[in-house]
This record gives sequence, C-alpha cells and structure tokens, in this order.
Amino acid sequence: MTDLHSDAANPDVHHETTDINIRGVFAFGVGLIVVAVFIHFGVWILFRLLADQHAQRGVPEYPLAATQEKRLPPEPRLQPSPPEWRTPREDLRDFRQKEDGILTNYGWADKNAGIVRIPISEAMKLTVKRGLPARKDSNDAR
Repeated sequence: MTDLHSDAANPDVHHETTDINIRGVFAFGVGLIVVAVFIHFGVWILFRLLADQHAQRGVPEYPLAATQEKRLPPEPRLQPSPPEWRTPREDLRDFRQKEDGILTNYGWADKNAGIVRIPISEAMKLTVKRGLPARKDSNDAR
C-alpha cells in the first residue's frame, strides 16, 4: 500500500512558488498596521483638540433666556417652588412626606359630608375583617 504522506520521500514534489508573493502579502499587512496606527493617532489628536475647544466654549447663553431670568411659568406649575429656591429633589421629598402623612393618619376627607379617611393599614384590616362586596350571581335571578 502506498502512503499518501510520503511526499518528503519524493524529491520532485514541491509547493508552487509562483502563485503568491509572500513578501508582498507581508508588506501589505505591515503597511495596513502602520496606516491603522497613524489613523488612530490622528483621531486621538482630533478628539483631544475638540474636547479642549468644547471645554473652553462653556454654556451658551440664549438671548430669550437671558432676558427672562425671574419669569415664572404659567399655572399650573409642576414644581411648587421656583428652581432657584429649591431643587426638584427637595420638592419630591416634601411631596412624598405629605402623601405619607395623608396615607398613615386619620383625617377629614370631607368634613361637611362627614367623610373621614383612615390609615391604609386600618383600611386593609377592615377589608379583611368585613370582606369585599360581591355581585349577585346572574343565574340566581332566573
């Protein structure tokens, strides 16, 4: 039986040397890497230059905004206090404290009608104790 890998024993068998220029392929690869390094370096320099220009430029002053510094927006205002006095975070904290006070304390919902509000925990206990109202079954009416 003949061995397929016995090319080393046959001195007349060689690889094709004219199909591709190895030196040209390696030169192209090295050139590609050099060009890529120059492009990355150029982009980095451009980025640094533009970042410095942006930092020096500062915040733009719009003409209409400059003349209306103390003007409040029309009603209804979503933020009760003007932004110069309080931050939205402070307004939200106060709003949540007010809502929590309403939800956890007794008080009048409508004093003239005699309607009171109770804390949520008490309302849940009463709901569990009394149960929820249910509709009558429609089959019972027939």
